[in-house]
Amino acid sequence: MNMTAVKFVGLVMFAYLPFLNCYAKEGDSQSRRIWSGIEYELNAGTNIGGAAPIPLPAEIRHISHYNPKLNLQIGATVTKWFEPKKKWGVSLGLRFESKGMETKAEVKNYGMAIIQDGKTLSGRWTGKVSTKYNSQQLVVPITAVYQINPRLKVNLGPYMAYAFSNDFNGYVSEGYLREGDPTGDKIVFDGDSKATYDFGDDLRDFQWGIQGGISWAAYKRLIVNVNLAWGCNDIFKSSFKTVSFDLYPIYLNVGFGYAF
Repeated sequence: MNMTAVKFVGLVMFAYLPFLNCYAKEGDSQSRRIWSGIEYELNAGTNIGGAAPIPLPAEIRHISHYNPKLNLQIGATVTKWFEPKKKWGVSLGLRFESKGMETKAEVKNYGMAIIQDGKTLSGRWTGKVSTKYNSQQLVVPITAVYQINPRLKVNLGPYMAYAFSNDFNGYVSEGYLREGDPTGDKIVFDGDSKATYDFGDDLRDFQWGIQGGISWAAYKRLIVNVNLAWGCNDIFKSSFKTVSFDLYPIYLNVGFGYAF
């Protein structure tokens, strides 16, 4: 386990300390009162979205294909209410999820490092680009919760995510690469000619962002959840300069939960 993973696990344990503290006083009456204000939920769903530049850069001229893929999520949420009427509370979640997409676009002067005949050629690409992005993550959201009525509540707050598997690859076709910069030597790919690229090792392990959404109690135990997670840092490491603009993970999660 690398140091980034160790630090992430440490942050998760620190975040759970206020909830675990309830066990330490299990024998007294105050503890039972605090414990009665805690609710649990198991949830599952799917993420729909992608890693997108904000705003759309001039290098991307046209997006011809987009596939959000089947990005599944499973996890649990613990909510601590601050008052008997359960108006305000704080939720701590832990979930395993996939984030991914497939796109095809037409670009001009797009930063690229392609692999041709075992060699890596870097420069500016003009033509078609096909991309596959996939990330398997452990996510910890910490959100403030407000209950509008007994069946409806909203949440908002930050999340932290550690990616234990990352892929970002694809191929280029029907265009040309200018080595180095837009005035460099021109390498043409026409017809069925293709060249692959792989930026998976350049993706960040740690991401963070903001989550907000609503939960609706369809039945006594069945909860419908809709949450938007907006990443606040680039999916690529700061040292990665091939792609000249930032890509932010933006995903809408739709799913169900079972409340205890």
